[in-house]
Amino acid sequence: MTWQTAYQSAQGCVSWQGEHACEGDELNGFLQESVAARLNDTEGGEAFNKYLRGLSLTGMGQGALEEVLAAEVPETRDWAAGEALAEAVLEAHHDVVLPWNTERDKRNPFASLPGADIVGFQRDGGTHRLALGEVKCSSEAKSPPQVMSGRSGGLTHQIDNLASNLGTICQLLKWLLPRVKQTALEPAFNAACTRFFNSELRDLALFGILVRDQEARESDLQARGQQLANRLQAPASCRLIALYLPWPIAQLPQAISRGGAA
Repeated sequence: MTWQTAYQSAQGCVSWQGEHACEGDELNGFLQESVAARLNDTEGGEAFNKYLRGLSLTGMGQGALEEVLAAEVPETRDWAAGEALAEAVLEAHHDVVLPWNTERDKRNPFASLPGADIVGFQRDGGTHRLALGEVKCSSEAKSPPQVMSGRSGGLTHQIDNLASNLGTICQLLKWLLPRVKQTALEPAFNAACTRFFNSELRDLALFGILVRDQEARESDLQARGQQLANRLQAPASCRLIALYLPWPIAQLPQAISRGGAA
């Protein structure tokens, strides 16, 4: 198995678990395929290249186009690789559907985008509900690491904000609608919004993903999970997941491109 559960607990509508990555061919394949596709937006890139190559260009124009396509800047930042890993894990193991790759929203290849890291839907029986989340990476030896706390940038605060800040939720829905309208996922958007509005603004799935390269310790998540459990109410659900890597986070982009960090 790619992931082995190190710990798992729950309180109220909040659960937390630690998953340790098991080195081997299965993990390498997952990194090179699912994670790389998220990090590099393989689907969007292929569609973009195909469209431009379909233009009526002269021989000189074709050469210029290939120069532009070859100049694309690959994503090598470890935090971006961590987000891609988290997205791939949610899609593969937690019934999360992410209809849009935010790599397409960048106007500068070195920029980071504001807003929630995870915006999509979670399959729930025969319907869908909103799925929102945040991703943090930390190599800090301290447990829990500092990225879990803080009044503005801490994971706990950000999850709480996604659950309660109506301005944030409105902006995320406004961003999501044009990306699913007139697609196969428009019914999922409609169902998720209907559930959310009809539940007194509580029916949504929240995720907090912590990518670590330290020993698996439940103290990374436990206190923050209990804190969130005192604030969130069903039918909301919140899942905190720590993903423990077998090598330093700084090597994650290399591991994705090569299928391993060796």
